[in-house]
Amino acid sequence: MSDTSSTTAIEFDVPPEKRPRHIAVIMDGNGRWAGERGLPRIEGHRHGVASVRRTTEECARLGIRQLTLYCLSSENWKRPQEEIDFLMHLLQQYMIEQRGTIARQNIRVAVIGRRPGIPDEVLRDMDKTVELSRHNTGMRLCLAINYGGRAELLDAVGQIARKVKTGQLDSDELSETTIAENLYTAGMPDPDLLIRTAGEMRVSNFLLWQISYAEIWVTERPWPEFDQQQLHQAIRDFAARKRRFGGLDEKRKAES
Repeated sequence: MSDTSSTTAIEFDVPPEKRPRHIAVIMDGNGRWAGERGLPRIEGHRHGVASVRRTTEECARLGIRQLTLYCLSSENWKRPQEEIDFLMHLLQQYMIEQRGTIARQNIRVAVIGRRPGIPDEVLRDMDKTVELSRHNTGMRLCLAINYGGRAELLDAVGQIARKVKTGQLDSDELSETTIAENLYTAGMPDPDLLIRTAGEMRVSNFLLWQISYAEIWVTERPWPEFDQQQLHQAIRDFAARKRRFGGLDEKRKAES
């Protein structure tokens, strides 16, 4: 889990076939970063947006097929109203200001989470950006907003129950595929790599179903300090791991 690499964009040499197809990020530590500098928490969020831009652009450059960012959890509504209002402002501003970059980099934008509670004007700009990027064929940028993993599973179960009740689905045919097809992330690949910043060792109700076999990489650096070097190091460490998905590697098979 080291994040001390001096790798630069030019030197980055993990071959495309060893890079994760889908990276998910729990962007933690904005408030603490600000507090350590004697700044209000909102300044941490403001600087965090710069990390979002850096990470998105570099993932697109590296050919990562999907980047999912945990922007606002369903639990974050408990924060002070001033902070919530500022987060909504930043979200709306990002959705408007990044349209040019999204178009140039051929990025598709998707949003997952529950819509109730998000201001109408923010929803309008969010939906417009999603629609404008709908036909892009490059990396998918998936933003988890007002998202909770348990809420997602609850919504999926409710949707499945309604389909069974109306005869659209036979209860005897339920499978893992059925659940996956009714999640917010239907049609998206599961994350290969889950990155968490600020040193916390928990998944915080994020993509609970989807990260079953994801590799986890944690850095002590808070999100505003997450840069190209940390992203490269995470991908390098991912490429060096053996992913067995519950099975044994060839050496252990021989030994057993």
